[in-house]
Amino acid sequence: MSSKEKGRAKAEQAKGKLKETAGRAVGNERMTTEGRAEKTKGNARQAKEKIKDVFKG
Repeated sequence: MSSKEKGRAKAEQAKGKLKETAGRAVGNERMTTEGRAEKTKGNARQAKEKIKDVFKG
Protein backbone atom coordinates (compact mmCIF):
# COMPACT_ATOMS: atom_id res chain seq x y z
CA MET A 1 0.00 0.00 0.00
CA SER A 2 1.35 3.40 -0.91
CA SER A 3 2.38 5.23 2.23
CA LYS A 4 0.69 8.40 1.00
CA GLU A 5 -2.64 6.64 0.50
CA LYS A 6 -2.23 4.71 3.75
CA GLY A 7 -1.72 7.99 5.62
CA ARG A 8 -4.70 9.55 3.89
CA ALA A 9 -6.89 6.59 4.86
CA LYS A 10 -5.76 6.69 8.49
CA ALA A 11 -6.31 10.47 8.64
CA GLU A 12 -9.86 10.11 7.29
CA GLN A 13 -10.59 7.36 9.78
CA ALA A 14 -9.28 9.44 12.69
CA LYS A 15 -11.08 12.60 11.57
CA GLY A 16 -14.32 10.66 11.18
CA LYS A 17 -13.99 9.05 14.61
CA LEU A 18 -13.30 12.42 16.22
CA LYS A 19 -16.25 14.05 14.48
CA GLU A 20 -18.55 11.17 15.40
CA THR A 21 -17.48 11.33 19.05
CA ALA A 22 -17.87 15.11 19.20
CA GLY A 23 -21.32 14.86 17.62
CA ARG A 24 -22.42 12.35 20.23
CA ALA A 25 -21.00 14.47 23.04
CA VAL A 26 -22.98 17.55 22.05
CA GLY A 27 -26.04 15.66 20.85
CA ASN A 28 -25.62 16.68 17.20
CA GLU A 29 -26.92 13.81 15.07
CA ARG A 30 -25.81 15.42 11.81
CA MET A 31 -22.20 15.68 13.01
CA THR A 32 -22.34 12.09 14.26
CA THR A 33 -23.58 10.89 10.87
CA GLU A 34 -20.96 12.90 8.98
CA GLY A 35 -18.28 11.42 11.20
CA ARG A 36 -19.46 7.89 10.50
CA ALA A 37 -19.45 8.62 6.77
CA GLU A 38 -15.87 9.96 6.87
CA LYS A 39 -14.72 6.96 8.89
CA THR A 40 -16.36 4.61 6.38
CA LYS A 41 -14.72 6.47 3.51
CA GLY A 42 -11.33 6.00 5.16
CA ASN A 43 -12.03 2.29 5.65
CA ALA A 44 -12.99 1.94 1.99
CA ARG A 45 -9.84 3.75 0.84
CA GLN A 46 -7.72 1.44 3.00
CA ALA A 47 -9.47 -1.66 1.63
CA LYS A 48 -8.96 -0.46 -1.95
CA GLU A 49 -5.24 -0.03 -1.37
CA LYS A 50 -4.94 -3.48 0.20
CA ILE A 51 -6.66 -5.03 -2.82
CA LYS A 52 -4.28 -3.20 -5.16
CA ASP A 53 -1.34 -4.60 -3.17
CA VAL A 54 -2.68 -8.15 -3.48
CA PHE A 55 -2.81 -7.89 -7.26
CA LYS A 56 0.63 -6.27 -7.49
CA GLY A 57 2.42 -9.08 -5.72
